[in-house]
Amino acid sequence: MTRIDITGQFVGWNGLDAVITEHEVALKSDRTQYTGVVYDLHTRTMIGSYIDFPGHIKETDDGVRGDNVNLADFYGIDCAVIHLDRANCPGGISAADLEAAYGGVPDTPAVIINALGSTRSFDIPQRSVYLELDAVEWLKKTPCKLLASDVYESTALEGVFLKLFEAGISTICEPANLDKLTAARVKLTVMFPKMPITQLPCAMVAEF
Repeated sequence: MTRIDITGQFVGWNGLDAVITEHEVALKSDRTQYTGVVYDLHTRTMIGSYIDFPGHIKETDDGVRGDNVNLADFYGIDCAVIHLDRANCPGGISAADLEAAYGGVPDTPAVIINALGSTRSFDIPQRSVYLELDAVEWLKKTPCKLLASDVYESTALEGVFLKLFEAGISTICEPANLDKLTAARVKLTVMFPKMPITQLPCAMVAEF
């Protein structure tokens, strides 16, 4: 069994990184003495890899939050992996592109789209590679309810996230190491803190 950490680094968009302050707490008793280290963390939820539930868009809010889902449902999910290499080829990715790259239509509850090969999304012009709306419609016809991808919306803001969320498909942004997934299907595990919000930083591991 191969396990790949596909979690992106704890870096935010447009320089909006976390501000982390470290504090030491002296702990002492008549039997021991040591210093604990705690942190104050000020950040936004759109940092590193992060999961968006449909309620990330107000108009598609279905009540799902990080604290009312069962984390066990995010362990070992059957997941199709679709590889393209579009980092140097700006433009849209169509349903036909996805189907040809996968060699068919996924029948899994989760899908990973690796559109950029080994290139990070931060290393190309933002939204220069994107999913076309017919690609979204193609995904909606599959059992997919969780999509992890290194590309989504275009600069034209055509409504990729809106249409995914309308279909009850949650999304994960800024994954890493997707090019290292050499199997067409993996077991995907996603973990995040149980907080009452619709967008949370997350960690991911793929097994195959």
